[in-house]
Formats: sequence, structure tokens, C-alpha cells
Amino acid sequence: MEREACTFSYCEKPAIVEKEVDLLIIGGGMGACGAVYEAVKWAKPHGLSILLVDKAALERSGAVAQGLSAINTYIGRDNKPEDYVRMVRTDLMGIIREDLVFDLGRHVDDSVHLFEKWGLPIWKAIGTDKNLKLEEGGVPRRTGRWQVAISGESYKCIVAEAAKSAMASYDKAEYLERVFIVKLLLDSKEENRVAAAAGFSVRENKVYFIKAKAIIIACGGAVHIYRPRSVLEGMGRAWYPVWNAGSTYAMPFQVGAEATMMENRFVPARFKDGYGPVGTWFLLFKATATNARGEDYCAKTEYIEKYAPYNKNLGTCIRNHMMIEDFKRGLGPMYMNTDKALAELAKTIDAKHAKELESEAWEDFLDMTVGQVGVWLGNNIEPDKMPSEIMPAEPYLLGSHAGCCGLWVCGPEDLQNDATRKAGYVWEYKGKIYNRMTTVNGLFTCGDGVGASGHKFSSGSHAEGRIAGKQAVRFILNNRDYTPSVDKTADELAAEIYAPMELFEKYKTVSTTPYTVNPQYITPKQFLFRLNKIMDEYVAGTIGWYSTSETLLTKALYYMELLEEDSYRMAAWDLHQLMRAWENYHRFLTARMHLRHILFRQETRYPGYYYREDFNFIDDANWRCFVNSKMDPKTGEIKEFKREYVQLIPD
Repeated sequence: MEREACTFSYCEKPAIVEKEVDLLIIGGGMGACGAVYEAVKWAKPHGLSILLVDKAALERSGAVAQGLSAINTYIGRDNKPEDYVRMVRTDLMGIIREDLVFDLGRHVDDSVHLFEKWGLPIWKAIGTDKNLKLEEGGVPRRTGRWQVAISGESYKCIVAEAAKSAMASYDKAEYLERVFIVKLLLDSKEENRVAAAAGFSVRENKVYFIKAKAIIIACGGAVHIYRPRSVLEGMGRAWYPVWNAGSTYAMPFQVGAEATMMENRFVPARFKDGYGPVGTWFLLFKATATNARGEDYCAKTEYIEKYAPYNKNLGTCIRNHMMIEDFKRGLGPMYMNTDKALAELAKTIDAKHAKELESEAWEDFLDMTVGQVGVWLGNNIEPDKMPSEIMPAEPYLLGSHAGCCGLWVCGPEDLQNDATRKAGYVWEYKGKIYNRMTTVNGLFTCGDGVGASGHKFSSGSHAEGRIAGKQAVRFILNNRDYTPSVDKTADELAAEIYAPMELFEKYKTVSTTPYTVNPQYITPKQFLFRLNKIMDEYVAGTIGWYSTSETLLTKALYYMELLEEDSYRMAAWDLHQLMRAWENYHRFLTARMHLRHILFRQETRYPGYYYREDFNFIDDANWRCFVNSKMDPKTGEIKEFKREYVQLIPD
């Protein structure tokens, strides 16, 4: 079926709200909060206007919405940024943008100190002054080399409140909540420069058309690209927040921004069905994970011999691989021995401290994954008396956790050399370099949006947002004579955005069940299930133990072409379904990028995350490089290519 134009002959035309600002920030998570907090500071002396637009509500938006039990990136006094680079490089199998990672490492602690200043309770080491703040010399309670424990149920609320306070302090800063930006627009007069964005309210019948001199996009990663393990009554349960639809990747890619490492994904090993956190149990409570025979699967080095030289350090994907190999040999289920861990701790400390530790163990879930408690209750599991199953989850696409897909961005000028300049780590716009700017001029990103730079987590995303916010203001100030110009009208954009609403109203009477079956359209949920099925069965999903091959990927490309045609026939009967339709279109664009990158990289760089069974080895000679891609915004043509990896920090 052909794409149909929306003429508002059937659905009600929305009110159109047009705005023009200096800086537009899209998103409401940790990165966006960091960006607006910092941008206000630098914009205020110059009278620049700032607008933040969030699809949700700032207080509980983003990956930290439900809470968190640890800040996972804090350098502190015992580490150096160079150490941080080595850790990230090791875990991500030898390919990272070391300039970006180092830059984050030298700034991230400042954000953590701000969190504590704003009221976040950060645990202090036993036997030290609990009232002494980190910035004053307080010693954090480490749950690992880089992690510090927090009481973080209200973590995001605290950070959002600081962002709101910053905007409230400046009469030219404002924010809109419940407005979903779905499209970026290039300038009609200047080549390769972002000029505007368009979206709609998910609560009112309104379309927003916003022109800006610079834009920061920070909408998180991508969830439900793949069929989740939790299906039917558990549908919607995921490790990462389900509202992350790949918008950070899809919208910039459509306007020509270069993407990097989109073949990478994160497959977290978590408590089965509830996706509860395992890190604190491993690091703080010294729990062990074993197969059904009680064996430590991470001791089976024969499973990783062929992945040299990256088999020496058991990074996240390698540990996954060792668990998967045991599963495939019939040695599942796998267990986190929560019962034994608590019993062993009780032997080494007094009863009072043992009770405190047990309380901390349960707070770990109540702070961030309260749904895990429901799973335990429903299955009659008392985790202090019996172990709990753990399982590798479905894949997620992100750039802030133990994954590194995202956009190719300009690095900090002071960390470059001849090799990095030749490799394209930095570039100039009118004679100046702008840190965290994408290859589209005026378009910046942070957090999950910055590719080849994982292990930022919540604190790093906030710090990177601050870097992007400061640089975006600098970009505007250096180009104050610029006026955005767009060749599309607000009415044309409204028609494009509301096309699914028009489609539903036009054809709903063709079927007696317009919300489920109709020969003229499909629902957003039906489209999502089609995408999930393709990705799961052909592009290394859970159903095949994360394995794929050239023949499977090529077949997936064929089905994705058909699915793109289906995307033009998604129908929406209300604003919520319109949001779902656009989210799923962003998921489709992101999934296609992921598929094409895996097909292009002819090796298995991340065993345990995915396997190219036709190239099931690591090939440093040919593939220790970045895989990047770019779409021509005029023709839609997509090309993948290599960029050179440059090591800056010695082993």
C-alpha cells in the first residue's frame, strides 16, 4: 500500500504552537538535566533563550526514573582518569574513543559532588565520618572499584529538582513536559546544519514546531527492539525503561548524523523475569553465581580460548558467554546464591552489622527494581533461604552502560594528536572545535547518544550533558548572526505527524474490530511485534542464543524493507497510540542500523552479546576499528564504513 497524505479531512487538525529559541534540549533524563543545568549558567550572562522538551515528566524521566542503588562511575581519590579509560577499553573489547572516555573521567566526580550537595544520601565507608561529604574528603562506601552505594529511590527527583531550579532562576529558560519531539529538520539555506524540531503533545491536541540555533538530543537508548523474555502477562517488563525508543539515534541519523558502533548492544545478566540488579550482590555481598550443578561457570576457561587476547580479563560480554555456553550444554538454570552470601557474611561480622547488611540487600531492589519483589512473592521464593535464577536478557541498544553504540561526536580539542585528527576524532566548524557535537553542525548529544564511549552510567551521563550544554552555548555565541530557516511549513509538519490519526479515522469503519484487525492499517502494537519477531529470529535475539550469520541478516534486510512499507500504515486512534506509532518508527530506524552494522562487521567482537556464527572469532588485524554509518538525508542512501581506532592511554 502507498503512503497516504494527511489532509485533516477525517481527523481533527491540531493547534500549532511555533517557538524560536537559541538552545533546544530534547529529553528529560540525566543527560538532559545536566545539559540544562550547565547551559543556564553560561547562557544567562548573554541573554540566550533555552527550552527543554521532555516526552515524560522531568521528575521521573529517563533510566533512573524508578531509582538506583549505586552511582556506578565515581573516580575518587584512589583512581585516575587513565585507569578509567583502561577499564572501559577492556570491558568493551578494545575499541573505544579514548579521548571521550578520558574527558568524562576527569569531569564526572564534579557531578557526583553536586548530587550529594543537592541532598542525595551517599553511603560512607564503615568506620569513617558519615557526615563528611565526598568533596570535603569523605570516604564513600565502595561496592566495586568504580561504584559507590547510595540511597537512591529519589535520585532522579533530586537531580530533576536542581535542573528545574536552574531554569526557574532564569527568565529565558523554560521546559515543556509531555511533548514528544519526533523529527529534526535541517536548515534550508546552510548545508548540514540542524535548524528545527517538530513534535506533538501526548496530552493535548497540539503540534510543536521549534526553531533553534543549536540542539542537544538526549532521549536515552533503545528498548523493545527485540522481543523481550517477559511476554504476555509480563509484557512491558524490561531491564531498561520501555519508553526509550531509539529516538536519540533515529532522528539525528535521518538528518545525516554519523553513527558509530551500532552493532554493539548490551545483554544484561539479571534476576530472571524481574530484571533485578545483580551488581551489588556480586560486589558488595560477594555472592556467587553457579550453574545447576553448583559449578562456577566463569571458571571454565576452555569456553573463551578462541577469543584471545580478550579472554584474559572477564569483561561483561565474556562472562555472559560463559553462562550461555553452560546453558547450551544443559547445565541451567543458573543461580545467584543470595542465601549463601548472606549466611557467609553473618559468620564474619557481628549480628548488628549482619542485620544492616541484610537490610541493604533488600533496599537494593526497593530502590530500583521493586518488581523483582513481586516475582519472588509470586514464586514463593525467600531469597535469604534459597537461590534465585539469573538469565541473560534480551538485547538493548545504549551508549551509557556496558554498551557503546551511538553517534560519532567531536572530541575535546586538548586531547588530540595527529593520529586522532587523521582518524576524524575532531573537526572544525568555521574555524572552531566543539566537544560532543555530532557531524551535523549545531546538533549535540550526550549520555546514550555518544557512541564508542560506554560505562558512563547515571553520573557520567549527567556530566556529559554538562559538557554538551556548555559547548552548545559556546557554539551559539560564536554564531550569533545565524537565523534558522526551514523549507517545511508548520502545517506540513502537522500533517506528517498526524498521518496515523487520519489513517485510523478514514478506515476504521472498514472493519468491525477497528482496534485489532483492519485490512487498511496495522496498530502500533502489531508493528512492534513484527519488528520484534524479525530482530529476534534473524538478528541474534534470545531465541537463537544471540547467534546470526550473513544469510540470516540478509533475509532480515528483506523483511525490514517490507516492514518499512508497513510503517506508513500504522494507525492511531488517540494521542497515546500516536506516541506509540512514532516510537515504533524510531525503533525501526534504530533496528535497521543495528542490523546493517552487524552485517558489515565480519567478526564476533562481543561474544556473549552476539555471535556471527560465520565469523565466530575476534579479528584484530582487520576489525579493531570503528564501524560507522551515515544516511544521505536527501536520497535515503545508507553507507557503512570503517574509522581508525587510536590508542591514547597505554596498557
